[in-house]
Amino acid sequence: MQFADRLQPLQSNVFADMDIAKSQVKASGMAVIDLSLGSSDLPTDAFILEAIAEALKDTSTHGYSLFGSTMDFRKAVAAWIQHRFDIQVDPETEVLPLIGSQEGTAHLPLALLNPNDFALLQDPGYPSHYGGIHLAGGQVYGMPLLAENDFLPVFADIPETVLAQSKMMVLSYPHNPTTATATLEFFQSAVKFCQQHNLVLVHDFPYLDLVFDGSTPPSVLQADRDRSVSIEFFTMSKSYNMGGFRVGFAVGNRELIKALRQIKAAVDFNQYQGIMRGAIKALTGDRTPIDRVVATFQERRDVMIKSLQAIDWEISIPSATMYLWAKLPDRYAHNSVGFCLDLIKSTGIALAPGAGFGKHGEGYVRFALVHPPEVLQEAATKIGAFLHN
Repeated sequence: MQFADRLQPLQSNVFADMDIAKSQVKASGMAVIDLSLGSSDLPTDAFILEAIAEALKDTSTHGYSLFGSTMDFRKAVAAWIQHRFDIQVDPETEVLPLIGSQEGTAHLPLALLNPNDFALLQDPGYPSHYGGIHLAGGQVYGMPLLAENDFLPVFADIPETVLAQSKMMVLSYPHNPTTATATLEFFQSAVKFCQQHNLVLVHDFPYLDLVFDGSTPPSVLQADRDRSVSIEFFTMSKSYNMGGFRVGFAVGNRELIKALRQIKAAVDFNQYQGIMRGAIKALTGDRTPIDRVVATFQERRDVMIKSLQAIDWEISIPSATMYLWAKLPDRYAHNSVGFCLDLIKSTGIALAPGAGFGKHGEGYVRFALVHPPEVLQEAATKIGAFLHN
């Protein structure tokens, strides 16, 4: 058989290698503590599940879910945006339901890029962002995120030759994997830069609620109130533990929403309407369920930081997300994949190698805090024994 060239950049990645290693360790009989995937272990709240279960009895929800049938959800999103960010949007033209935000970030490049056009992505950054560019036939320019710049890109460093061929910039704060946050002033500078260079500004915003200092991270839409160049992606996976239900949505510039809707129409329909009813319940409810999620991950963060300090691994305390971004010990400073493979084979502890998030992720590993505190303490103890050996 012959396959398309666009599959080549997707053939192999370090996370696939890690999955193989995890399977081999499990097959050997060793228990695995998986801290490599950012998939919450917390349950979906009962009131959301009850709304979905009740919808099952309504036979009108059993057919295809076309765009028109999603108006109640889109109105709920518009009201939520108004409440959270004091921004008014049109639910008909500026809101689009998605099967998880990853559907949006992967499909939007198909609407924006011609072959060999550049997209400006964060390096390190979320791997799915890269995959969408490759599938669209585009080129990636990785904007380095460095500790000395608080893991923010320096727009002035982007070469003019790259900018001349660029169509879009993708940002995501609070950031996966570095846990960095950004200010409204930063987003205002990003909007101005994209306006000057005729770029679409894409903001992936899954961790807007997972912030531990009580603040609300800014939306890019607050920096671009006219939605002149911006589109923002949201998900129900992190705040409401609905990862398996695949509910997300896009809000932003109506021409971008229209283009993304055209791509979506050629690929899929929407979720089961009962799932959307559960998502409406979540969006229209109070913050109590979210506050529980935040408190849980803050406790886990504190426990893991303290446990790693006990084994002499000092890590900066993140103010957001469900991760720790940790600089590797000196002997593994340029080999995050080697460290992670050695660690899982020796201890059964799985971490995500920084190299999997881009060239500038090398030298780091990411911990996903997706287990209870006692399991995290056990993992830290095993890591300590591995390091000291």
